Amino acid sequence: SAEIFCFCVVVHTSHRRNALTDHTHGSTFGGNPICAAGAISIIDRLDDDLMADVLKKGEYVKKELESCQNVEWVSGLGLMIGVKLKKDLMEVVNGCVDAGVLVLTANGLLRLLPPLNIPMDVLQKGIEKIKAVIDG
Repeated sequence: SAEIFCFCVVVHTSHRRNALTDHTHGSTFGGNPICAAGAISIIDRLDDDLMADVLKKGEYVKKELESCQNVEWVSGLGLMIGVKLKKDLMEVVNGCVDAGVLVLTANGLLRLLPPLNIPMDVLQKGIEKIKAVIDG
């Protein structure tokens, strides 16, 4: 079994610093010391090698999904990826979940957001399952 600890961070530019005032932006994921410790650990491990690996994996995902017949286009940065489909979005979402791959939706797109440190072999298996659902 696996556990998921969610953590949320809001980042904005300095000219928006007054957009959120005290007590106006709550979060289900805020104030959790276990998640905060995990986030600090990840931040401590961010380096040029990891980020280069993330970019490489993102390009792999985009290239693979662009080869699908039922994909209109793919966009994103690193491993934050959006996919415009030529078929029903929820059919693909449900098919991915049935195949054991958790995907999201955002603004009519299939949204992929794997962990930055996902091993390449696990990413490849997941993408193969997603491709099979998209073109199945």
